[in-house]
Amino acid sequence: MDHLVKVREAHEKGLLPQDMLDLIKERFNLVESGIKRIETASGTPYPISYVEPSAILSNSGNMSFEYGVLFARTLPVFFEEKFQVVIQISAPLVAFGLKGTIHAILAHEFLHYLELVRKISKMELLSDEISGNLFENVYADSTRLFEPRAVFDDKTLLTHITKKFPTGFKDYKLEDKTEKLWIARGLPVTNITLDTNTVKLSAESLSKVVLDPALLGKIKEFEEKESKLRKKKLY
Repeated sequence: MDHLVKVREAHEKGLLPQDMLDLIKERFNLVESGIKRIETASGTPYPISYVEPSAILSNSGNMSFEYGVLFARTLPVFFEEKFQVVIQISAPLVAFGLKGTIHAILAHEFLHYLELVRKISKMELLSDEISGNLFENVYADSTRLFEPRAVFDDKTLLTHITKKFPTGFKDYKLEDKTEKLWIARGLPVTNITLDTNTVKLSAESLSKVVLDPALLGKIKEFEEKESKLRKKKLY
């Protein structure tokens, strides 16, 4: 898959200027190195991913001016009756993010991917939680993921994740650059409400899902490691 296909399409349509296209292409190697690093550290292939040529803004949808910038999302999709999980990476992250930030966010979405597959495999996910505001959404986000130490064998990567996601992702410099160098320039913006940033799959859809046995085996390994880590923490 061409990770930058949508970015190129946006440029061809006149939505993305040449300088921003060049910057994203130049810095995409940070995404590629992050994906390889995560695959090596977890022993598991990274899911399909692509760069979304817009800033993704999320608000609570209740006439509030409160909003947050989402730099990546994990999306379950059905294509030709086949189930896929796709990681959507926002263009501002690629254009302005530091290497450690990019790798941490990619790793965080990988944890979402694993948790989503785990829930589907156990038929636990008919519909995910819906939160009414950004704070609640950040809290829910941090409570439904695998323990990173159970998944990644990479101390530097784990440090990046710990620093960037202590209680939900926050990077003021990256958000400031996104505001000034992307949104203020009138570059593409996608507005979503928090209730659209949730996973909703019907029981019928779940019954059609075919999951990779090798991936399920790795998830079981991660569950066992996580269980041991929790016991060590208790005692």
